[in-house]
Amino acid sequence: MTKTLIQNARLIDTEANALREGSVLIEAGRIAQIFEDTHPAGVSADEMIDAGGKHLAPGIVDIGVKIGEPGERHKESYGTAGQAAAAGGVTTIVTRPDTNPCIDTPESLEFIRRRANEAAPVNVLPMAALTKGREGREMTEIGFLMDAGAVAFTDCTHVVADSKVMNRAMVYAKSLDALVIGHPQDPALSKGAAATSGKFASLRGLPAVSPMAERMGLDRDIALVEMTGVRYHADIITTARALPALERAKANGFDVTAGTTMHHLTLNEMDVADYRTFFKVTPPLRSEDDRNAIVAAIRDGLIDMIGSYHTPQDEESKRLPFEEAASGAVGLETMLPVLLRLYHSGELDLTTLFRALSLNPAKRLGLDCGRLSEGAPADLVLFDADKPIILDRFKLQSKSKNTPFDGARLQGKVLGTWVGGTRVYQA
Repeated sequence: MTKTLIQNARLIDTEANALREGSVLIEAGRIAQIFEDTHPAGVSADEMIDAGGKHLAPGIVDIGVKIGEPGERHKESYGTAGQAAAAGGVTTIVTRPDTNPCIDTPESLEFIRRRANEAAPVNVLPMAALTKGREGREMTEIGFLMDAGAVAFTDCTHVVADSKVMNRAMVYAKSLDALVIGHPQDPALSKGAAATSGKFASLRGLPAVSPMAERMGLDRDIALVEMTGVRYHADIITTARALPALERAKANGFDVTAGTTMHHLTLNEMDVADYRTFFKVTPPLRSEDDRNAIVAAIRDGLIDMIGSYHTPQDEESKRLPFEEAASGAVGLETMLPVLLRLYHSGELDLTTLFRALSLNPAKRLGLDCGRLSEGAPADLVLFDADKPIILDRFKLQSKSKNTPFDGARLQGKVLGTWVGGTRVYQA
C-alpha cells in the first residue's frame, strides 16, 4: 500500500476557515495525517512531493456540469470532460440531466454511470430529471432513480411552471429525503431573453428580462418549500433583488441553499460588447451592481456555492446572431484561474472561495470530501495562485472551446490533481 507525502504546502483548511503551512500524508486513498511542519521529520513515504510553498486545497466539487452523452457526444464526452476537470482541479463533477434524451429513467442513469466510470478520471455523480422529459407535467420515479444513484433532481433551465406539479414532486421528494434543485426564473418573463433589461440591452436591441424574474421564481419556490419542507437548492442566483428572499428563507429555518456561477461573479452585461456570443449564458450576464452584490453574498455565506455550469457548445451553435446563438460556456478547466481574479482583487479570500467550491457542495450532497482533514478522501488540488497565464481556448481539454475568457490574462495555474490519492493531472 503506497504512501504519498505532499510537503511544504500552504494548506487551505475549509472547515477551520484557516490558511497555514504544513504537509499531508496520503495512504489508501485517504488523508492519513496532516502535519503543521513543512518538512516533517521521521515520516517515510513511497513518494515525496515538495509543493514549493504552493497552495494545497480540497478538490473542487462542481454541481451542474453538462456532458454531451447521450446525444451530443460531438460537444463533450465523459472522457474529455474528465480530463478538463482534472486539469482544472475539479475532483467531483455532478452532471445535469439535460441530455438528449434526458436522464429521467433508471436505465438512462445506469448508462451514464457506466460510461463515466469507464472514461472519466474524476468522480462523477449524476443528477436526474425532476419531471419526465423535463416537460413539467409528470414527475419522474424519484425513488427508483435514487436507488440507481441520482444525487439530486432538477429540470435545469426548464422551470416547472405548473406549481401543482412542482408541489407534488416536492412532497414526494420530501418523503424520500431527496434534494430538489430549482432554477429560479419566472418562465413567462424570461422566455426568449438574451440579455438583462436596462440601457445596455436597449442600445443593443436585444430581447431582455428584468432581474425581477429571478426574484419571482425564487419566491414561488420558497413558498413551496415552506409548504412541503423539502430539501431545496437554488442553482443560480445572479441578482441583488433575489437576495432578501433567500435571506428570509434561511432565517426562517427552511432547508434552502443557493449557488451562483463563475461567470456571474467575474463578468457583467457590458462584456457582451458587440454581440460576442461566447458571453451569452443563462441567466444572462447582469449589471456590475448585481455582480458586486453576488460576490458579497458569497463572502457573507448567504450564497453557499459556486459552479462552473460547464455547458459545451460547438462553433456552429455559437457563430450565429446573438439572439439565435446557443447559451452557455465551458468552465471545468478555467474556473479556478478565473475565480482567482476575485482573490487577487481582494474581493474573496482563498478559504472563503474553497468553502464555496469544495466544502459546501460536498456537505449539501452528503459527501465526505471537500475538506483537508484526517480520514477524508485524498481528493486534492495543488495550484500556484500567482502564476500568470494567457488562456488559449484551443489548448483546453474540452471538445468544445466556447469560453468567454479566450486570450484573457489570468493568474493561477493547477499544478496537480489527486482523486482518491491517485494523481490524475500533473502540469
